[in-house]
Amino acid sequence: MYRYKIQSKEIDDLFEAILSLETVEECYRFFDDLCTINELEAFGQRLKVAKLLHEKFTYQEIEKRTGISAATTSKISKSYVYGPGGYKMVIDRLNKLKGSKK
Repeated sequence: MYRYKIQSKEIDDLFEAILSLETVEECYRFFDDLCTINELEAFGQRLKVAKLLHEKFTYQEIEKRTGISAATTSKISKSYVYGPGGYKMVIDRLNKLKGSKK
């Protein structure tokens, strides 16, 4: 079982709340209440960079496509490569979902 560095009842409750969401619209509504626009955009950008790293794009190509600096891409890359595998797990699942919709 994976143990998060700062695992707590509050974070468990947050994740249970996220898992209870059923549609993209529900996600927008909940995250609009939960996060600032900048925080939500940052989450989206991190996932986009991770997807591009997954597709083997270089830092320079990622910067051209997204406007995100190589320094920020490097930080995301460290999580992608050395983290607990969350990015890869989600990207693989999203790719499977897209494949099943074709």
